[in-house]
Amino acid sequence: MRIGVYAKSVRDPKHRDALASLILSLHNRGYQIFCPPSLEDFIYMQVSATIVPHIFDYFDKDNVGLDVLISVGGDGTILDTLQLVRDSKIPVLSINTGRLGFLAGIATDQLEFAIDELEKGNYILEPRSLLNLESNQKIFDFNYGLNDFVIHKKETSSMIVVHAYLNGEFLNSYWSDGLIVSTPTGSTGYSLSCGGPIIFPKSDSFVITPIAPHNLNVRPVVVSDDVVISFEIEGRASSYLASLDSRSQSITEEVNMAVKKADFPLILMRLSNVNFMDTLRSKLNWGYDKRTEV
Repeated sequence: MRIGVYAKSVRDPKHRDALASLILSLHNRGYQIFCPPSLEDFIYMQVSATIVPHIFDYFDKDNVGLDVLISVGGDGTILDTLQLVRDSKIPVLSINTGRLGFLAGIATDQLEFAIDELEKGNYILEPRSLLNLESNQKIFDFNYGLNDFVIHKKETSSMIVVHAYLNGEFLNSYWSDGLIVSTPTGSTGYSLSCGGPIIFPKSDSFVITPIAPHNLNVRPVVVSDDVVISFEIEGRASSYLASLDSRSQSITEEVNMAVKKADFPLILMRLSNVNFMDTLRSKLNWGYDKRTEV
């Protein structure tokens, strides 16, 4: 089996120890190990000089190359894996060394159990819809996001007005600090913190959520994911921020942007004993009542 490993950072001892344990376990089981260039020195110097991984930059539909990519970190690390697997449909399995972690669900003490389950085929593949950003000027090298697309005012500027359109038809003018368009996966991220609803992964929808709206009657809206959402921006500042997942770039009013559902998904792999409802109850402490403590 050909298994890729990825971690966003190896400076944190928790991340470093989990990644080292994973690599040693995979090596001892006889798997071919693949990693991006950023981890090559780590494996040689801090795991074992006898382990020689295969190095890759990214995969796509014409160059699949892996059976699974294992992400070690938090949800932000999983967001980064999208740029590594792209449209190859290589499934991503996550080991959580972060904090909240709606996506990264396997704890570090379950690492060996997770590999055993992977070997036995005891897992479920979940396609997650992606956002595709289109613009008249190049903003990002990779125009796809798993969580959300955000238009945001800069720190020192006043509020902005974002005019939003669905398939060219006017939806609303948002007087606010910005606007979020999230996928169902991203509904438990930035959108949730701004008052947006939780959307189940297979809901075939987008959530449009204003950031600190100046009109109190403006609320998040759930729309079908078969629409194209386009924007016009007004404001006193000369530039604004456009973010796609964890990547941000400065833009001006002259940049025309629209988002739609991508024509390929990111495939997340989860163990069969874990589901989205379990994750919600665990991460949000649903059903917890301090009064029941003894």
